[in-house]
Amino acid sequence: MYDWASQPFHTLIITFVFAPFVAEMMTTQLMGQGASLDAAKAGAQSYWGFVVAAAGLCVALSAPIVGALADSRKLRMRLIYLFSIAYVIGSFGLWFASPHSFSPIGVAAFFILAVIGLEITTVLTNALLPYLGSRDEIGRISGDGWSWGYVGGFLSLVIMLLFFVDNSQGRTFLGGVPALGFDGGLREGTRFVGPFSALWFLVFMIPFVLWVRDAKEDKADTQSSIFASLKATIETVKALPEKRSQFAFLGASMFYRDGLNGLYAFGGIYAYSALGWSAQDMGIFGIIGIISGVVFTYLGGVMDAKLGPKPVITFSVYVMIVVCIAMLLISRGSVFLVSVPPESVLPDIAFYVCGAVLGAAGGAVQTASRTMMVRQSDPARMSEAFGLYALSGKATAFMAPLLVGVVTALTSSTAWGISPIILLLIVGLVLLFWVHPKGEQSYA
Repeated sequence: MYDWASQPFHTLIITFVFAPFVAEMMTTQLMGQGASLDAAKAGAQSYWGFVVAAAGLCVALSAPIVGALADSRKLRMRLIYLFSIAYVIGSFGLWFASPHSFSPIGVAAFFILAVIGLEITTVLTNALLPYLGSRDEIGRISGDGWSWGYVGGFLSLVIMLLFFVDNSQGRTFLGGVPALGFDGGLREGTRFVGPFSALWFLVFMIPFVLWVRDAKEDKADTQSSIFASLKATIETVKALPEKRSQFAFLGASMFYRDGLNGLYAFGGIYAYSALGWSAQDMGIFGIIGIISGVVFTYLGGVMDAKLGPKPVITFSVYVMIVVCIAMLLISRGSVFLVSVPPESVLPDIAFYVCGAVLGAAGGAVQTASRTMMVRQSDPARMSEAFGLYALSGKATAFMAPLLVGVVTALTSSTAWGISPIILLLIVGLVLLFWVHPKGEQSYA
């Protein structure tokens, strides 16, 4: 239920609705300041890159400490509730991204708060995974959870797309005005994505709050503190090189998950810039990707249970590299270096296919990575382990969007701007070579 409740933020805000909307607003604002269309689009992509980088840096600095504190004091459930509140407040605040009073700083502040809240709760809920089944069952459980998350993301996207998300003419996908009396001229239907995601989270976390409990054998260490947790985290990080497999996996996942998150964060913005897609076009793109993700995340969980997580991760990273290269070779005037007429739908179809493949590979690699982290970790320090997992996913998470922002700004090209993602995926693939499929032998 946590995956179901939290997925709309990733689907609606980070990828398919809010991020492209912000790019549109920033482009309009920059053009109003005298920038050309191409320069304004590049500036908008740079801005979002810096915002996502700041959010990633905040999570990278806080997640391991919070994870260690949760392990030492057994505060997992309380901290989940606390950071859930932070997420809800940040997500609700995105409503204020009005076209008539668009504040880049205000939008960034609420977005970063929401990301911190959601990412920390993810760390803490992932740490509950080992207590939900036997070692052999964890891969299937993780895959099932992630699949249901995709289903939740799919339903939330369909609801938003059909009834709320408005285009520049203030009309929804069905051609009518946004529901609940929202003003299409003020883009209230699209801005509702923030409150909608927050409300979705509040409603569907009810079963989690009612029925999920921490492991009974955990006992609180009341003498521990944030400083002690910080010290324990530092000691754990220092000891990582001695754990070759875990160290290699954290390094690999640091790069390939960063590349995947970069694809998610900038795929919609790139489609807006390169193909001129509307919010409805990106909604369809999202639906295709999510349907593919549901199917292949489930199948990835099945293959994880049969073969282990490493083959699933390796194959998925290969696929993501191919997809990223393919996306860069698609524009309104050409597809894979073959020129097409401006009115051709072939670029749109090719990008839709990329979305389907990305959804499949992205879902499979994330659920298998969650299982692999369990295999690599000490069961007695699982929250801390997933705090380090979050750190590995966020330590360079600020670098990927930062590189996108910098390269886009330097080249004034949205295509060249997202090219660093390919390098991150390749580095992650190489580092997987040193990961033991069954994890650290002392825990196996």
